[in-house]
Amino acid sequence: MCDQNDDLELRRKHTASHVMTAAVKMLRSEIRLGVGPWTDEGFYQDFDFGDDPLSDKDFKSIEKKMRWICNKNFKIERKEFSEKEAREIWKNDSFKQELVDGIVEKGEQISAYDFVDESGRIFYRDICAGPHLDSTGELKVFKLTKLAGAYWRGDEKNPQLTRIYGVTFSTPEGLENYQKMLEEAARRDHRKLGKELDLFSFQEEGPGFPFWHPKGMRLVNNLVDFWRHEHIAAGYDEVRTPIMLHEKLWHQSGHWENYKENMYFTEIDEQPFAVKPMNCPGGILIYKNSLHSYRELPLRWGELGLVHRHEKSGVLHGLFRVRMFTQDDAHIFCMENQIADEVEKMIRLFQKFYDTFGFKYRVELSTRPEKRVGSDEMWELAESILEKVIKKSGIDFEINPGDGAFYGPKLDFHLQDAIGRSWQCGTIQLDFSLPERFDMNFIGEDGEKHRVVMLHRALFGSLERFLGILLEHTAGALPAWVAPVQVSLLPVGAAHVEFSEKIKKELESAGAFVELLDPRETLGKRIRESQTHKVPLAVVIGDDEVSSEKLTVRKYGEKSDQKMSVSDLLKLLKPEAI
Repeated sequence: MCDQNDDLELRRKHTASHVMTAAVKMLRSEIRLGVGPWTDEGFYQDFDFGDDPLSDKDFKSIEKKMRWICNKNFKIERKEFSEKEAREIWKNDSFKQELVDGIVEKGEQISAYDFVDESGRIFYRDICAGPHLDSTGELKVFKLTKLAGAYWRGDEKNPQLTRIYGVTFSTPEGLENYQKMLEEAARRDHRKLGKELDLFSFQEEGPGFPFWHPKGMRLVNNLVDFWRHEHIAAGYDEVRTPIMLHEKLWHQSGHWENYKENMYFTEIDEQPFAVKPMNCPGGILIYKNSLHSYRELPLRWGELGLVHRHEKSGVLHGLFRVRMFTQDDAHIFCMENQIADEVEKMIRLFQKFYDTFGFKYRVELSTRPEKRVGSDEMWELAESILEKVIKKSGIDFEINPGDGAFYGPKLDFHLQDAIGRSWQCGTIQLDFSLPERFDMNFIGEDGEKHRVVMLHRALFGSLERFLGILLEHTAGALPAWVAPVQVSLLPVGAAHVEFSEKIKKELESAGAFVELLDPRETLGKRIRESQTHKVPLAVVIGDDEVSSEKLTVRKYGEKSDQKMSVSDLLKLLKPEAI
């Protein structure tokens, strides 16, 4: 349910999309229209321009027509049509006919919105469920932002259309703040930072598959070490399952009918196999490998599983959207009376992780999607359990209807970064369906078989995506404990190199990543190099440091130095949670 402000924003986005489309139609009357829904950020509309493509150079003329439409202050009126009427009105538009097919199939009302002038003449009409503003004059501030390619209905077998994105705000200040945010986001772009800090790259030989460089692997391993340390402390064991498994497993799990288009396939010994897009079926096979007693439960198994998903080339985006990534999964097998306690423990673990990295977060309870497995009764029970637990935790949450996994509802954790953007990362999913499909049981206290409950849980979500978010959140100035180079040693001159090398060995023996910058370069140049690479701690070593064995340390981004021992320096290289 939207509150009043949310509803106003939604109406503004819908109206902006229609105003933009009407403006484009004034310039290109023969175009066909795809869909044009709103997004969290703004709005968009898909167009078929045929042999006369559009470019972003046309944005100024489109925006000029949009302002004209707003100044005319057309009334916006909703009209409802029967299927027969709709098919007649849009009889020459195959896209609209398909939209009508979908609306009729769902049993919904066919509606359109008209822009109407003072004489009652309809200036523009398009199919839409709404809602809209009362008139075009209420749309005050807007801007077209970018072009992209998009397939009709998201299917690459269909025609490719041109998508125009835009944003709208209630005040000019809102647009100004948005543009400043975009400038800051460009400065923080993890793809740029990944290149500057020599962390990772993408090659044409493997589109969507990240290549991790030595410093990047240090960053990955630091994160993995922290993950393992905290999971051991929380009572988890680690497992590993194969990357490829027989196709029949994916039929049984439901992935074949619900996720096949996102999977890769191959043959082994003339048998069909699939590259895993998720880790859960492998974890299930481990569970079923032996008979389990109620005394063993809950079982908490974590897996840093390498998964592959077929993403369309047009949506690939650095580490945020890749075709190969490490999912920090965990699967908890428990009894029904243990669910609430296990979910509570997971939430506390999530809080510890996100607090360590300095993220604020919000939670959504995502409920049953249209495409799902399991009975309605099963879904109602699962949703009610998650809702009770999240309410008990005291964390504010929202209901996100229809966005659950196909096998169960979930709690999604959305992180807020330093410039206010929201990223969905962690998830807790309650699953009664897969235990039914795989006949997963335990021996109860009564000596009889009982159905086990399965909890799916990913904390980072995707290790690669989380690192991309962390890079942008910190603008590349990573926390000292996770940074690939933690300390820069800067001997003032050749006479101080021997002592610097001694300090380097001492730090490295304690597990630190250290670089010693060549004193043949000027000290100023080396300090700038350390700053450019965003090394968390720079240590200048001169006569005073050699004689006192107290190091002069400057933290990245600070202007003052601190004197400290090697042991005190090492304390700065650990996360507070450890």
